[in-house]
Amino acid sequence: MKKYFLPLIFIFWHLFGYRICVQAQISPLSPSDSARSVLLLPDTVLHLRSKFAAWIPPTAFISYGALSFVVKPIRKLDYSIHNDLESHYPNFSNRIDNYLQFAPVVSVYALNLAGIKSKNSFIDRTILLVLSESIFLGATSFLKGTTKRLRPDGSNTLSFPSGHAGNAFTSAEFMAQEYAGVSPWYGVTGYTFATATAILRVYNDKHWFSDIIAGAGFGILSTKAAYLIYPLLRDHLFRGDTLKGRNVILLPVYKGGSVGFVFVKNF
Repeated sequence: MKKYFLPLIFIFWHLFGYRICVQAQISPLSPSDSARSVLLLPDTVLHLRSKFAAWIPPTAFISYGALSFVVKPIRKLDYSIHNDLESHYPNFSNRIDNYLQFAPVVSVYALNLAGIKSKNSFIDRTILLVLSESIFLGATSFLKGTTKRLRPDGSNTLSFPSGHAGNAFTSAEFMAQEYAGVSPWYGVTGYTFATATAILRVYNDKHWFSDIIAGAGFGILSTKAAYLIYPLLRDHLFRGDTLKGRNVILLPVYKGGSVGFVFVKNF
């Protein structure tokens, strides 16, 4: 049975199979109180020169999941893993994966509160997280509604791709982006949480193996895309105002069950 999960170990270690080349362009901030530094938009977003190789693993994971619909050996592997787990662990049930998927995100903000500085400011990384999750949720919600793959437990037809696994890897890549530059072990930690979440989804009979592989790919790719897109959007929206000495404030808000942002510019 262990041989079936070698690809999952590959997912975990893929983080260290390539490197992202990062160039920082950081402008010094004038002295201000802590509240001001949190609310204002400083020019601290690091621009990425993303290597082509960095996009290969998540793209390969997504391709693997997509091929499971047309390549019989891949689909047979799904059934083989499912049947094997059913015979060895027929009553397995552990819902910690519902919470474990958020562990990397919680860790990022906990580390920051502990005084360990991340790559980006509070407001920048929060927007990056929201953008990453938005890209991921948009893609996976569409695919779940169109592919209509039946879950292994027969509960519904929203199996592909795995939302839990995808969200966990979105969070893991977010943690790696923010803290792997401080220590690679932060990246290891995030991907450990994500891999555990993905494996538990299969053990809990909620997803096929190809579902979690595709979910991991979408999660990683969504975060990478957000970190590539956001600096361009941010420079376009705010860079000119910073140079002209205008204050720009972006505040997160929660109202009527919806999360959003309030944009304030001093002309």
